Amino acid sequence: MKEIARLADVSLGTVSNVLSGLPTVREPLRKRVLEAVQALGYQPNQLARGLRRDKTNIIGMVISDVSNPFFAAVVRGAEDTAFKNGYRLFICNSDNDFTKEQTYLREMQTYLPSGLIIMTSNIKGSLALAEEYRKAGSAVVYVDRLPHHWTGDTVTSMHEDGAYQATKHLIGLGHKLLSMIGGSSQLTNSGERVAGFRKALREARITLKPEYIQEGKFDKESGYQKATLLLNMSPRPTAVFAANDLLALGALNAIRHFGLRCPEDISVIGFDNLDVAEFVTPSLSSVEQSVYQLGAVAAQMIVDRIQGDTGPRKERVLTTALRLRASVAPPPMQDAAKRARHKPSGKN
Repeated sequence: MKEIARLADVSLGTVSNVLSGLPTVREPLRKRVLEAVQALGYQPNQLARGLRRDKTNIIGMVISDVSNPFFAAVVRGAEDTAFKNGYRLFICNSDNDFTKEQTYLREMQTYLPSGLIIMTSNIKGSLALAEEYRKAGSAVVYVDRLPHHWTGDTVTSMHEDGAYQATKHLIGLGHKLLSMIGGSSQLTNSGERVAGFRKALREARITLKPEYIQEGKFDKESGYQKATLLLNMSPRPTAVFAANDLLALGALNAIRHFGLRCPEDISVIGFDNLDVAEFVTPSLSSVEQSVYQLGAVAAQMIVDRIQGDTGPRKERVLTTALRLRASVAPPPMQDAAKRARHKPSGKN
């Protein structure tokens, strides 16, 4: 701080006011301070040590995989809402690497964010750092993946019910040899989707061997690998419920690789209802969740807290809906039997 003041030939108070973003500093002085900052090569974390501990207009957001369109849509919802309310979203991508996520969470503290939105890669490990932010006065919201012992605000979707409805639909079509490709069992959203799948099976009194429920990662590569395992099983499943659309797309690739057809030989349903679901071949049936709204609602919670909302914990659960497209049909044997019943007898 002193070095900046000396180089810019201004008081320490002026430096502090400029770096805090206060509009009371005359433009010539502001310009000199900023030029001194640039010349000295100061980084935000160095500057923060000398600033008074006021919060900024920054809302931090940690996501797990920027290449996944699901996260891009959530970010868009959060950014639109934050910007509309005069805040700026600072995004960090962990690549599902918790060490990287921890680094971001620790370093972001130096920017004095007013709020933090977390879509964690590790629901246990991030909890202590999230509590540090709350103790420092930052509003914190967990989205989609919720730590079991978190007592703060959350936004999620009806994961279990969405999976239940998808599986129930497949059973209603006549499928009994079902299978599922889930995400990591460490993530609450994945666990709830598995629970919904199992609930539908129990109600229909369908028993599956454990290997028909595969645990993977939420990406296409994992969907391909786990679907390959399922397609090599005997008997081969006639339907796959995938815990997200990327897993489902990977499964479709595996089905083609085996020389099989979807849905004639095997049906597939995903989860998220990403835009791409309508444009693949066959078009993908999927459980729709309000992805944009996940981010928008979370950001609005942050804004409300920053602006003085001291009410009790908020837990928003958004609805889901099954969107049916060309990737589902009755199982092959039932479909063949139906055709045989309607086949002309050839008699006059």
